[in-house]
Amino acid sequence: MVGLKPPEVPPTAAMKFVSAGMAGCIADLCTFPLDTAKVRLQIQGEVRIPRSIGTVEYRGVLGTLSTMVRTEGPRSLYSGLAAGLQRQMSFASIRIGLYDSVKQLYTPKGAESTGLAARVLAGCTTGAVAVTCAQPTDVVKVRFQANGAQPDGVRRYSGTVDAYRTIAREEGVRGLWRGTLPNIARNAIINCGELVTYDLIKDMLLRAHLMTDNVPCHFVAAFGAGFCATVVASPVDVVKTRYMNAGPGQYRNVLSCFLALLMQDGLAGFYKGFVPSFLRLGSWNVVMFVSYEQLQRVAVLARSAQS
Repeated sequence: MVGLKPPEVPPTAAMKFVSAGMAGCIADLCTFPLDTAKVRLQIQGEVRIPRSIGTVEYRGVLGTLSTMVRTEGPRSLYSGLAAGLQRQMSFASIRIGLYDSVKQLYTPKGAESTGLAARVLAGCTTGAVAVTCAQPTDVVKVRFQANGAQPDGVRRYSGTVDAYRTIAREEGVRGLWRGTLPNIARNAIINCGELVTYDLIKDMLLRAHLMTDNVPCHFVAAFGAGFCATVVASPVDVVKTRYMNAGPGQYRNVLSCFLALLMQDGLAGFYKGFVPSFLRLGSWNVVMFVSYEQLQRVAVLARSAQS
C-alpha cells in the first residue's frame, strides 16, 4: 500500500473544500516557475524585453527559465506567487472541492452510477462559479508574471497589493474581472479535461481491478487528466492570457484579441507555450490530485481520532 488507505467513512463536503484549496496551493508551490514560463511564452510577440543589443527572445521551457534567471534573477520565477496562492484557496476549493457534491445534484435519484453528462455538467458548473469568485486573483497573477518582461522604469506594479489597487484605479473595478468570459470558457474545458477525465480514468482502473485506490492510481489518472486538459484548453488559455495582460484599449473585446492573435501568428499561435503548459498542467495535476486524496484521508483520520 502506498499512502494512506481509503477511509471507511467518506470525507465531508467541508473536508473536500479545504483539502482542495490546500492541495492547489501545494501544487502551485511546486509548479509555479513552469506557469510563469508558460505566460512569458504566450505573451511573446506583444511584450518586448529590453536588452543591451536587440531584444531577448524566449526559446523553449528551459530557455525561458534560464533567461529569466539570468536577466531578472531567480525570484522572478515566483513573481505573482502570492496572488497565485490566493487564487488557489478560493478557486481550487470551489471547482475541485465542490465537484463531488455538485455531481450528486446532477445525478438522477436511484441511479447506480454517475453518468458522463452529470460529470461534465458538474465540472462546468464548479468551474464557472470558481472563475466568477476568483477572477481578480487570476488577473493580478497573470499581470505580475508578465510584469518582469517590462524594463525597470515602466514596470506596472511594485507588489501584489499595489497590483490590485492600480488595476482598480486605472481600469475600474471591472478591470479586475477582465477576461472573465474566456476564463469561464477555459475553465469549463479544463474542468472537464481534468476532473471528468481524472474521475473516469480512476473509476476505470478501480473497476477493472488494474490498480487499487492509492497513490499510483491517483498518479496515472492525474497524468492523463493533465494531458487531456492541455490539448483542449491551450487555445483558450493563450487568448485569455493575452487579453488579461493587455493594457486599456489594446483589444476591444475577446474576439478582437482572438482575431489579432490569429492574424499575427496563425493557428500555431494558439498553441504557444504548449510544452510548458503541459509540463505545468501535467505536474500540477499529479501533485494536486495526489495531495488532495491524501489530505482528505488525513482529515477523516483526524476527525475519527477526536471522536
